[in-house]
Amino acid sequence: MTGLALFVLAVYTVSLLYITVYCVLQFNLLYHYKQSNNPTDHSVSFADLRSNEVGVETPVLAEAGTEMALPQKDTAPASAPYFPFVTVQLPIYNEYYVIGRLIDAVTKFDYPRDRFEIHILDDSTDETVDLVAAKVEEYRAQGFNIEQIIREKREGFKAGALRDAMSVARGEFLAIFDADFVPEPDFLQRTIPHFADPEVGVVQTRWEHINQDYSLITRLQALQLNVHFTVEQVGRMNGGHLLQFNGTAGVWRRDTIEAGGGWQPDTLTEDLDLSIRSQLAGYKIHFLEEVGSPAELPVEMNSFKSQQHRWMKGGAETARKMLPSVWKSDLSFGHKVHATAHLLGSTIFLFVFLCGVFSVPLLFLYGELVEFGFSKNFFAIFLAGLLSVIGIYYTANVQSPANKEQSFLKSVFKFLVLFPLFLALSMGLSLHNTVAVLQGYRGKKSPFVRTPKFNINSIKDRLQSRKYLNGRLNLITIGEGLLSLYFAFAVLSAFYLQNTTFIIFHALLALGYGTIFFFSVKHLSLSR
Repeated sequence: MTGLALFVLAVYTVSLLYITVYCVLQFNLLYHYKQSNNPTDHSVSFADLRSNEVGVETPVLAEAGTEMALPQKDTAPASAPYFPFVTVQLPIYNEYYVIGRLIDAVTKFDYPRDRFEIHILDDSTDETVDLVAAKVEEYRAQGFNIEQIIREKREGFKAGALRDAMSVARGEFLAIFDADFVPEPDFLQRTIPHFADPEVGVVQTRWEHINQDYSLITRLQALQLNVHFTVEQVGRMNGGHLLQFNGTAGVWRRDTIEAGGGWQPDTLTEDLDLSIRSQLAGYKIHFLEEVGSPAELPVEMNSFKSQQHRWMKGGAETARKMLPSVWKSDLSFGHKVHATAHLLGSTIFLFVFLCGVFSVPLLFLYGELVEFGFSKNFFAIFLAGLLSVIGIYYTANVQSPANKEQSFLKSVFKFLVLFPLFLALSMGLSLHNTVAVLQGYRGKKSPFVRTPKFNINSIKDRLQSRKYLNGRLNLITIGEGLLSLYFAFAVLSAFYLQNTTFIIFHALLALGYGTIFFFSVKHLSLSR
């Protein structure tokens, strides 16, 4: 029996150690975030683009929709603003409810109309095609340089669409938006000037959440995303580590895409993949925390889980693909460690899952381990990880620009209520995300499954259409239900054994798995 007890303890401890090391590395990002957290949005201007000779030889269009003229010598004063030509790319697939909203938004850009074009990369197979065609005709009549691009073969999903569209894009810079985003009119005005630094290859903005108060699910998603778009991105930038383009709400320098090897469809996270490759090629990603790009969060559990599956599996695929290149590069050891933690980020769920599952037999074997000489205070050393997480999430959701419209006291109260629920939900997702991670590392291929959005802008809106929903009860959902009972049993057993060491942990796991199971089953009815 002692051998079994030691095995269970070993798996639990290794899992907890991995989680703790990851959290401490995240805390290092919080340190860098706090070290330099001053807005830099207005530190550059369009005049800087001219003075740094960025795009000076870029072909200039006489009018929107005309053929490109030959490069002309720039004779304007050095202090005059220069507006480089930008291609705005909107890769979409069956986005009937939200694509009109996005097209309307990008046509409102406060940027010279003859200095940007809009390409709608339309891979749709439903009536979205007709809706886009009507929008294109409407805005062409108003003088916009806008085009609907339909490929003969839909290969490579989003990455394939972006790859194929490079040949027809005329912009020196390419702004990319997913269909559920609603960029502000000044988006280009606030992003393009940062390319005055010739080393900047990508400018990424912070995601905002149109409908974060719609439900508990959207509130908890916002809580997590705020961490990435504040502490993680700014911390990595200030620490000189590799950052990430997040697939949307950002601008690429064309040369950067080419230097990184172009868009490649061999992972489900083509954005992370190209981000790493382009930075290893010598370019930098500049993150603008103070520039928000509003977007719609998934409001239905199975759609949210589908998005999580794509992100987690794609992260594992990219780690498998890019980690050898990272360690062969000229990056410093510290940068390599942080890049590794970044690429292995999705793997945290594997260890959360193992930690939870093995903690239950550990509860029953605890007495034997104590008799064997095991100290009851052993697990106290891992509190560093929990404290790090609390500090990171507090900073991102109370002190960051993401909360500029809320009072301090309201933000603190909201955090105190939501954070324990977020921990429970994250742990409840660990089975689902572990399966995705293992599939990614195994190299199992699967299609790019889009996350359906329904133009849910506020708590007053309702999800009335079943279009695009295709949920069905699967083994993972059944497993989540069984795990909720497993951990509920552990909570009851704690009282029987008079050992409450893991009771809070098990209660959160039971709540998390139970919540995921409940909403997964409840929302299945929406697709029927």
